[in-house]
Amino acid sequence: MLEFFAVAVLLLLTVILNARWILGIKVENALAAQISGHIHDGAKAFLSSEYKVMFPWIVVLFIVLALLTGYKSAIAFLAGALFSIAAGYIGMQIATLANVRTTEAARRGSGDALSVAFSAGSVMGMTVVAFGLLGLGLVVFVFGGFEKAGGIVSSFSLGASFVALFARVGGGIFTKAADVGADLVGKVEANIPEDDPRNPAVIADNVGDNVGDVAGMGADLYESYVGSIVACIVLALAEKNMVGLSFVLWAVSLGALSSWFTILLVRGISSRSHMEPANVFRMGSILVTLLAVGFVCLIPMWTGASWSYVVSTVAGMIVGIAIGFITDYYTMGAPIKEIAKASETGAATNILSGMAIAMQSTFLPVLLVGLATIVAYLSAGLFGIALAGVGMLCTLAYSLSVDAYGPVADNAGGIAEMAHFSPQVREVTDGLDALGNATAAMGKGFAIASAALTALALFAAFNSAVGIKALDVSDPKVLTGVMVGAASPFLFSSIVINAVSRTAFVIVKEVRRQFKEIPGLLSGQANPDYVVCVSISTSHALKNMVVPALLALILPLASYFLLGVEGVGGVLIGQTVSGFVMAVYMANAGGAWDNAKKLIEGGFLGGKGSEAHHAAVIGDTVGDPLKDTAGPSINILMKLSTVVSLILIPIFVQMGLPVLIDLFAK
Repeated sequence: MLEFFAVAVLLLLTVILNARWILGIKVENALAAQISGHIHDGAKAFLSSEYKVMFPWIVVLFIVLALLTGYKSAIAFLAGALFSIAAGYIGMQIATLANVRTTEAARRGSGDALSVAFSAGSVMGMTVVAFGLLGLGLVVFVFGGFEKAGGIVSSFSLGASFVALFARVGGGIFTKAADVGADLVGKVEANIPEDDPRNPAVIADNVGDNVGDVAGMGADLYESYVGSIVACIVLALAEKNMVGLSFVLWAVSLGALSSWFTILLVRGISSRSHMEPANVFRMGSILVTLLAVGFVCLIPMWTGASWSYVVSTVAGMIVGIAIGFITDYYTMGAPIKEIAKASETGAATNILSGMAIAMQSTFLPVLLVGLATIVAYLSAGLFGIALAGVGMLCTLAYSLSVDAYGPVADNAGGIAEMAHFSPQVREVTDGLDALGNATAAMGKGFAIASAALTALALFAAFNSAVGIKALDVSDPKVLTGVMVGAASPFLFSSIVINAVSRTAFVIVKEVRRQFKEIPGLLSGQANPDYVVCVSISTSHALKNMVVPALLALILPLASYFLLGVEGVGGVLIGQTVSGFVMAVYMANAGGAWDNAKKLIEGGFLGGKGSEAHHAAVIGDTVGDPLKDTAGPSINILMKLSTVVSLILIPIFVQMGLPVLIDLFAK
């Protein structure tokens, strides 16, 4: 475990230096500093409130685990939850302090602004990976090494998953309700620009970017990262494969080291080179992958590991990159022109076109993940599938840095608009924001694919733990479980999207009220009450995030008592397959609708204010809760249900707890 601790310390030292450099940038525009302060305070207040709602449930699960699995597992669960909370909070703090500094840096050009925004994103990326390595390392060290702590690390993963679902659902409801409310009234009804300071929901929208796309995305990928490593550890120990375990530890550590080097290089190039920002990030993606592949190929030299492990790991890496490019095509390429053109005949055809393209976009990612699974399984069995998940996520520090850059750039553009910076500054921030949309879309595709592979790896660990060698789909228990599992992402998404819709309804009414009742607001002679919209989004998000989280916990446990172990296996595989396809569909639909709108706003088909633009805004508002709330949350639904099953179902089997269908059969 020394490699885990060494790399974690290196990443955290770099985080501290990056954070100090960002905070050392002087903010000269007082209005911009004030706006950034509102965003920072709003994000901090929301996360604090979210943690207060989350804490009692963490205590309940801590007690349940202590009673069923022992105090060590309960402590590991608590550690996983706390490390996840800390990673998200630190990333959000720096992101909300870096947004205005990115705007200030934009005065000196896009290179300086890119350097600040990417440095802020790298704080999130490196913190997530460092805390994942540090947390797992500490749990294993404190509880006596892998032989004694192998069954306990699953509880660490459960803590990370539980926090991630709250963070994703709560942050997603907040951000998309504010975004939809701001767009529907501001852009469509009042015909004012995005991020216009006259819009009462604009601060809530910018706060949402941070609590959803920084803290939420960080927690999401933190638990994927931890879950992929845990699946490998559990399978390696079950097979008494200590060489394979050593291979995993080195692959994860060297992948993090590759990311660290690439982050430093990209940051240096971004501030000193005249390369296009998109080309800088592409160069970084290629470099980090080449470094990671090179390192992985060297690991057998000192561990004696089989080359089949290398094949499995590299298969995951390649599929992760390929899915990123596929996502980029469907959300930024030729298909968005089709959606934009469909907007000429109204919102209905815009939505139909977006749905069709998003449905089409699911096929290749599913095919690629399937191929990677087959290659990995043929190479190294179930352990190979887990290695493919590790391969996809071993360079997470870099990929998450690029993804977390997006909300910082988005906020910087909003601050430039609200603080009335010069057109030259806004041109720079708009360019960075457009790139951020592309990186966000690719990040979502990567997150979904990694979630699917992690869920499959955890499912393999579950099968090993309960002794399932194969699932017979002609068994009515298995078939019923598959159907229930396949339906669960739809039920889950319904709850989440309804929460966004209800909250957006209240935001729309409040924005309309302020436009109507505050004299001089639309003419710029009066200021809106931003605090009310932030409070509405906060209260509704907190109220609506508990039920989806409980669904992920209760479904696999209820399935055991109704259908038995085989039924749980059916539920998990049905949920993973359905959830993967649905998450890709929703993420790509929302991304494509968003970028079709932005294409029109750039002057295509009449530009802003045209009928096509109004239709595209409606499409974008439909897509917002799909791509930023329901879709990403399904990632965690798949993994949380599987890790709950991995921990608790074997205990239920050992206790001989009754199964309803068996009692009925007798």
